[in-house]
Amino acid sequence: MGQTDRSAGRAARRAMLRRAARRQRFLLLLGLAVCVMAAVALLRHPRQAGETNGNASEALSPGDTGLESPWPELSSPLDADGDGVDDWHDILQGARDYIAAEPVYNEYGYYDGGYPDDGTGVCTDVIWSALRAAGYDLKAMLDRDVELHPGWYCNIDWPEPNIDFRRVGNLDDFFLHHAVSLTCSLSEPAEWQPGDIVVFGDRAHIAICSDRRRSDGIPWIIHHGSLEEGPVEVDAMDRQPVTAHYRWLPAADDPVLITVP
Repeated sequence: MGQTDRSAGRAARRAMLRRAARRQRFLLLLGLAVCVMAAVALLRHPRQAGETNGNASEALSPGDTGLESPWPELSSPLDADGDGVDDWHDILQGARDYIAAEPVYNEYGYYDGGYPDDGTGVCTDVIWSALRAAGYDLKAMLDRDVELHPGWYCNIDWPEPNIDFRRVGNLDDFFLHHAVSLTCSLSEPAEWQPGDIVVFGDRAHIAICSDRRRSDGIPWIIHHGSLEEGPVEVDAMDRQPVTAHYRWLPAADDPVLITVP
């Protein structure tokens, strides 16, 4: 092979290498562009706080689909505060109003008069706040019940009105005797309604059922979970085993029934 042929071969290889390098640069820039576009999309459409599993992004609210829900929403026959909204939906809205105030979780809070006055709270504060929104004084009712039926409250050796109504175990004992006890199974979503009260684990946590549901019908919960999680409405019914499920429907002649003035 002559000198001319060798020079031509080297030139051809250099040209091929330059083309390969240009292709690599093009593919690298294309990949960077795709990553940038994906990042921008995530920033514009972040996952909603609290979406903890694959079903969370499929949450349904009443009227979302325009079709009749397979899980009909019930209304309480009672309207204790006379505002034209039934008790269960008042409870739902009261729970939402609580988390909207964004209290900071503080499991060690103790207050004269019982109620947190420093912008803090725990899971049980969602419950009395929700009941108050419906027209009921949960603290006064529980205090009266402890006085009338001390044997019902296994965790109370001596009444302490400043804190008794903010203990999950005490609320569980109260609702066991003064609310409707319902299924703890999640296999029948229609049995779970907005405003229902849910107790988790070994009376470790308590929450209110939302009217938002996963695509399989399991409702979200409204709760104050922890310092890290904060007060949220979230798909977390399976956070712990459900050990009690109540619906507030007091009897008119219940001796502990006390409404908000």
